[in-house]
Amino acid sequence: MTAPSAPHRHGTRRHTALGTGALAVSALAYVGLADPHNPGSLFPPCPFKLLTGWNCPACGGLRMTHDLLHGNLSGAVVDNIFLLIGLPATALWVLWRIKQDQRAFTLPAIVLIAVVAVTWTVVRNLPGFPLVPTLIGR
Repeated sequence: MTAPSAPHRHGTRRHTALGTGALAVSALAYVGLADPHNPGSLFPPCPFKLLTGWNCPACGGLRMTHDLLHGNLSGAVVDNIFLLIGLPATALWVLWRIKQDQRAFTLPAIVLIAVVAVTWTVVRNLPGFPLVPTLIGR
């Protein structure tokens, strides 16, 4: 059996990229239209929170995204400042490392991300910590 020709592989990559882009736009549209702040919205609960009662590092991420899509930066900060700052910072780091022709995630980078995520999880669950995901009608 012969290997697929270059145009076929290029077409497959294009279709994969288009499909991924369409899924991302659809997901953002759903998060923008459905309000995750409303307890009756159709969003899955966080498994970590269900098991422990604690907010995980990503809890509030859907609400943060909804707030950003509606231009509510202060609401996004309250819902999850960790992701609000961390996701773009990580994306920039990965792009910079790829541009330098280096591995994006070295062991020290992975350890740093894990330590910061665990620290954020503990800090955001301390009594009285003001930056917690918001719900309407709670």
